Amino acid sequence: MTLLNAYLFFDGTCAEAMRFYERTLGGRIEMMMTHGEIPASDRQPGQDDARIVHARVTGDGWALMASDWMAGQTFPGASGFSLSLGYPTVAQARAIFDALADGGTVHMPFGKTFWSPGFGMVADRYGTPWMVSGEHD
Repeated sequence: MTLLNAYLFFDGTCAEAMRFYERTLGGRIEMMMTHGEIPASDRQPGQDDARIVHARVTGDGWALMASDWMAGQTFPGASGFSLSLGYPTVAQARAIFDALADGGTVHMPFGKTFWSPGFGMVADRYGTPWMVSGEHD
């Protein structure tokens, strides 16, 4: 079985973002490791020990992985993609959309479209772009 999962990068906010996704999406952090927790012999020189080297949040049939961008390198931000969330009901989708939009930027307000009874696009407070839809009213 092939799995396709998203891997995100953050500029020093990975731990905070992954805790937010754990709460907001109803997942569970399975792993979060800082550069400082890597065995000394495997550490990369010049890395900030507080930055996350790898984190994984999982939920019902999904996984989201992430890390902080390498210290000392220009962070390119998140662009050219969106993470898509689909929920059985518009009410569930709207609740998640609103939570992601809190402190973020709404690119398309949540509402009825010709393809969905509830759909919206938002970049959350960490800059991650999302498309959220609900299947039924």
